[in-house]
Amino acid sequence: MQQLFQKDIQYYKFCFYGFFKNLRFFEPFLILFFLEKNITFLQIGIIYSTREVLINILEIPSGILADIFGRKKTLIISFFFYITSFAMFFFTHSFFSFLLAISFYAIGDSFRSGNHKTMIFEYLRIHGWNDQRAHYYGHTRSWSQFGSAISSLIAAAIVFYSGNYQSIFIISVIPYILDLILISSYPRELDKSIESQNISSVKSGFKQIINEFTLSLKNPSILRAVANLSIHSGFHRSIKDYLQPVIQSLAISLPVFLYYTDTQRSSILIGIIYFIVYILTSLTTRKAGYLKDRIQSTSKALNITMFMGFILALISGIFYHYGFFLVSIIFYILIYLIENLRNPIGVGYVSELYQDHILSTALSLNSQSKSLLAAIFAPILGFIADYFGVGIALAGLSFFIIIAGPFFTVKPSK
Repeated sequence: MQQLFQKDIQYYKFCFYGFFKNLRFFEPFLILFFLEKNITFLQIGIIYSTREVLINILEIPSGILADIFGRKKTLIISFFFYITSFAMFFFTHSFFSFLLAISFYAIGDSFRSGNHKTMIFEYLRIHGWNDQRAHYYGHTRSWSQFGSAISSLIAAAIVFYSGNYQSIFIISVIPYILDLILISSYPRELDKSIESQNISSVKSGFKQIINEFTLSLKNPSILRAVANLSIHSGFHRSIKDYLQPVIQSLAISLPVFLYYTDTQRSSILIGIIYFIVYILTSLTTRKAGYLKDRIQSTSKALNITMFMGFILALISGIFYHYGFFLVSIIFYILIYLIENLRNPIGVGYVSELYQDHILSTALSLNSQSKSLLAAIFAPILGFIADYFGVGIALAGLSFFIIIAGPFFTVKPSK
């Protein structure tokens, strides 16, 4: 399908939102930060699981509130929670304080997730570009990946010169303040709410959305689509940061930059590799619409990429376990590419199954399912990693999900 949408001012606002949002300088070093604070892999898994459970609990209510009260207000509130979380990570040091900090992060994530996608799809609906969802969302998401690429280089420089991982949290506040300003400038037509903000309208709005949402869940096609998209995204969400110790192992094993500390040597390689990863994912995301058109079957594209991601993770884990760090990293990078290729296709596919005015709630269900699966996977991965190593944990978890894969396949539409 040929690209038909226009790159107007709002298009670039959407793009810059994703760019600033992904300037999370702590992200390429999060697990290494925890390990530096003597947090075990199991405790890291608990921290990650806490984040995902809270997101899971708050996802649907936050989506409903966005549909009723407006998306801009909900997004702005979410960024205040993010900023609070970053400050707590910077000023605190214990496992329980990190649990509290990640809780604030989870609240911010739950208020944000799904709402910005809905604003994009609302904008496409207003302009009659509904058939361009995969193409348009792929383009805007690619800017997010570009932001992550730039973020990794800046973060590497911060860690290299500071010699620690803590400073990157407080600096992450800056781009989030910029996103607050950007969201405030979005047109009012995208801040859609069902009715005026009074008690009777809130009750009516909740009842209307919940009834229609419940009916949609009885559709097997919707459930399979959400399950297919969520299983891979939840898996990826739980394993993606384990790329950091893999890179660290490679950095320490290389006979270069020996006059620097292990932290500094690791920061150089992590910055370079994450930059490459996000540049590649940015380019890959732009091809989501092309892949969908090329295969001519959304269901087939989702099924193929799902199994490819799990198989790549299995191979990466095996190579890491046997000390082939560079090969393991290459396969790990391919997992990132698969996730960012299938995400715009899957999100577009799920959004087409719902009515537009409950779309925030619908996309929140998808995010909630992803969070639930990540909450299950994270502590399991951490427990196995503590006892058997990261490689065995990654390969073992991948193997069992591959066996369960047929339950998550999407059936071709008739």
